[in-house]
Amino acid sequence: MKYARLTKEQFDELHAEFSNFLATQAIDKAEWDSIKENRPEVAEQELDVFSDLIWEGVLSRAEFLEHFSRNHIFLFQCFDTHVQSIVLKALVPEIDFLTKEGLQWLSDNMFTDNIEMKVGKKVFTEDRNASIFELIQQGSFLSDGQLFKQINTIIES
Repeated sequence: MKYARLTKEQFDELHAEFSNFLATQAIDKAEWDSIKENRPEVAEQELDVFSDLIWEGVLSRAEFLEHFSRNHIFLFQCFDTHVQSIVLKALVPEIDFLTKEGLQWLSDNMFTDNIEMKVGKKVFTEDRNASIFELIQQGSFLSDGQLFKQINTIIES
């Protein structure tokens, strides 16, 4: 397995897609029930293959990621060969970016000495999608990129 198995909730959400996936392999509901009952290792393999297919599609389309922690915000824009990053760090220890108040404080203090901002670029040394998946495993989530774009526009002007 290249990525990670989808959760039960994710499989529930993708029920129709999973049924289509099984149908492409000429597996109907009765046969799937039989496989689960009599050959659970084959069922596990099918779940893993489907999970990887879903992850591959999601990761291939991924453009922006965000990761919030107490004192840091990591913003990423993913390209074919590299990832651009903007890292914001609160230099006031009691600020917590995981709260509404912390985000308001960020808005009020964005371009002051209370925020350290670093911009970076990292070339993918391995498979692009595997690199993006690693960021997700570390706590990043897919985003619309609005915050990245706003900050990047200000930085570039």
